[in-house]
This record gives sequence, structure tokens and C-alpha cells, in this order.
Amino acid sequence: MTVESLLVEAEKTTEEVMDAKLEEEVDDSKVVVDKCSSYREDSNFLSDLKEFERKALNDFKARLEEAIIAGTLLEKVDKAAPEEEEQEKVPESDEEEKCVEVDVEVSIWGVPLLPSKGHEGTDVVLLKFLRAREFKVGDAFEMLEKTLRWRKEQKVESGLHEDDELSSKLSSAGYLSGVDREGHPICYNVYGAFATEELYQAAFGSAENRQKFLKWRVQLMEEGIRKLDLRPGGVSSLLQVNDLRNAPGPSKKNIRIATKEAIELMLDNYPEFVARNIFINVPFWYYAFNTILSPFFTQRSRRKFVVARPSKVTETLLKYIPAEEIPIQYGGLKRDNDFEFSADDGTVSELSVKAGSTEVIEVPLEEVGKTLVWDITVLGWEVNYKEEFVPSDEGSYSVIVQKSKKVRAGQEPIRNTFRNNEPGKLVITVDNSSNKKKRVLYRYKTKKCSSF
Repeated sequence: MTVESLLVEAEKTTEEVMDAKLEEEVDDSKVVVDKCSSYREDSNFLSDLKEFERKALNDFKARLEEAIIAGTLLEKVDKAAPEEEEQEKVPESDEEEKCVEVDVEVSIWGVPLLPSKGHEGTDVVLLKFLRAREFKVGDAFEMLEKTLRWRKEQKVESGLHEDDELSSKLSSAGYLSGVDREGHPICYNVYGAFATEELYQAAFGSAENRQKFLKWRVQLMEEGIRKLDLRPGGVSSLLQVNDLRNAPGPSKKNIRIATKEAIELMLDNYPEFVARNIFINVPFWYYAFNTILSPFFTQRSRRKFVVARPSKVTETLLKYIPAEEIPIQYGGLKRDNDFEFSADDGTVSELSVKAGSTEVIEVPLEEVGKTLVWDITVLGWEVNYKEEFVPSDEGSYSVIVQKSKKVRAGQEPIRNTFRNNEPGKLVITVDNSSNKKKRVLYRYKTKKCSSF
């Protein structure tokens, strides 16, 4: 049976299981998703390490120091001739033998690897390799050596600033944007971008194109790492958000090959650089595909996976990312090139609307001539919504800013503005006639109007 037919059968079975699971889910109206309070990186402070971890780190550093000083760290790749030929070479004198220069300036991601240099990032980097290999020093050393060799062969450092045509096309498929609640830079991987045949062929149409795609993906990872703080106590890993909406299915052979190669590259050469791997808009076939890819991940890597069906995207992301950092297409309030709200404009407020009830948000506008700007979103929407300005003077008439309307699921956050000509307040009404509790996220600010 072929891999493709296995995937089809697995997809059918998985869909039946998932349908049963969805039917057993608890009523959403009784569930409130809290922020993930246990979401923390492993500590890189020596005082927080267990005894066997400290011992492994010291052994790793001693072995690394010896290899760098002796010039043998990368001897396997740097040897220009077989061992037999090396044995035939005899130095003309002892003096010539002593003149061998040793490069001790070995570094990775801008961090010196020679332990005796005392750089505060060295332990952080070495602990990543140790954790990836369960603190087995020999395996961690071999992994580091292979990573250094791979970076040298692939010229990773010199390829960081390349900007070819494919990289430009792939900008919608992968990008860095914002930080999560713990300060991790967020990398978005949008697989739906490959639904267009043009981009699919450009990235996966041939072995050469797949290699270009992999190089682009490595460069994106390197860009993310440059945003990290590789010091004890610093943020030293990324948050990955993988959007599978409209993604080509597993029957697309070339993307499956490229995905497998990309996973292997990341696991082999970027240990512990992903704090969480969140998969959103997950279709049924993902569970079958994940079964095939699962053997490539360590148990430690699999524990970092978070999976969200389309109806749970915003709710899941809010566990890890503040609303102001979640892009509007995922139910958050972040807009590209936003000229209204910035990081200095305060946090987002939250309101809960019980099933079958109505809540209002009142924003005072006492100073005349100010312009109020606001963002608002309701998780899942399916509510009646309206906006009006209510003057303080009982003799004045209210102004309908947005007449009452039914907002359906899938609606992006609403942004609106209003300039008051008299004191009063803006009143936003959210009428929840559904049988599920709703979460409302909103923010606002006032600004002076420009005079003409």
C-alpha cells in the first residue's frame, strides 16, 4: 500500500474519531480559556540546573574547550586528505610542527563557543544542544559538530541577506510579527499561501526549487534568532504559529517531501529554539499526516505542540499571545502598518457576555472636539451589535454611529471613529442571544482633531 493510500485511509478513520470527540466536548458556555500561566522556558541559570545537568554542562564545556584549543572540533570536515595520506606526511622539523595556528574564535549565532572566554551566552547555547540530546554529552557534542559543519558547508552566515525573487514571493508564506506574553518573537507559517499553483511550483516544483525553499526557511529562522537574547534569563526561543487553512493536502507529494526535509533541518541544527509550535485551522487530514511525521520528533518536541480547530483559533492564540499582538485575520487586534494604535497605547480590556444577555461598553467623551478611535472583537461573534453617541445634555439627540446589526462568525475586528461636538459618551451594545458565553475584547483612545 502506498503512502498516499495510507493517508487516505488514516484520514477517514481520524475524521470519524474527531467527530466523536467533538460531540463529547464540554459546552463552550461553561468554559473560559485562561492565559497559559505555566508557559515558561527552561532556566539557563546554573543555580536552577539539577546536579546531573550541571555535571553534563561542565563535561561538555571541558570537551569543547579541549577540541577548540587542539583544533580538532571540525577535523572531520577540514581534513583535505584520507588518514593514510596524513600518516605519510612528516614535518620537516619540530619547529614547523609548532607553528600550527589554531582558530579559537569559533562561534555560532554570534556566541563564542570557547568556554574559557567566559561569554554569558555560551552556557545558554550549549544547554540547548544538551537538552536536545537528553544531557548525553557525547551525543550533544556530535550534534554541535554536525551543526557547525552544516552551517559552514551551506554558507548559512553569508546567505542571510540574500533577497531573490522566490524570497519575495514567499513573504506571505512565512514572516515574523510581534511577541507573545513571555516576549518570544512570533513566526507565522501560512501554508495556505501554497494553494496557488504558481507559488507551489516555485517552491516545490523541482528538487532545485525545494532547495531554494529550504534555504529561505533557514534564513527566516536565522532572522528570528537574531531577535533573541541568548543570555541567562533572556528570551532564547521563538513561538511558531502554523496556519493550515487551505493548505495543500498530504497527497501533494512535493510539499510533503519539503516539509519532511525542513523538519529534519530544524531538528538537527536548531535545538530548543521553538518554545511552542501552535497549529491552527487544522483540517482532519493533519492528524493522519502528523502520525507519519511523528517519529521524526522527540517526545520533548511533541510536548510543545498545540493544535486548534478553526472554531478555536482566537481562543487558543489568546492563551499565549496578547490580543494586540494577534493579527486581525486570526481574531486579534493587530493590523499591518497601524497608524492609530501602538504598543504604548495600553492593554486590551475584556468583557464577558453571558448567554442570552446584553452588555454595554461606555466610553466618556467630556471634552468637545476630540476624536475617539476604538477596536472591538467578539470571539465567535454571532451577536447583535450597535454603536451610538449619547450626549450629556438630556435635551440633545443621540447619534447613531453604527445601527444595530447581526455580526456573523468570521467577522474581523471592527474599527471605528467618532468626533464629538458636545460632551457625552459613546455606548457600544453587544446583545448575545446565543446559548454560549461570549468574550469581548476592546480598546480605545482619544486624539485631538487637526485644524484646517
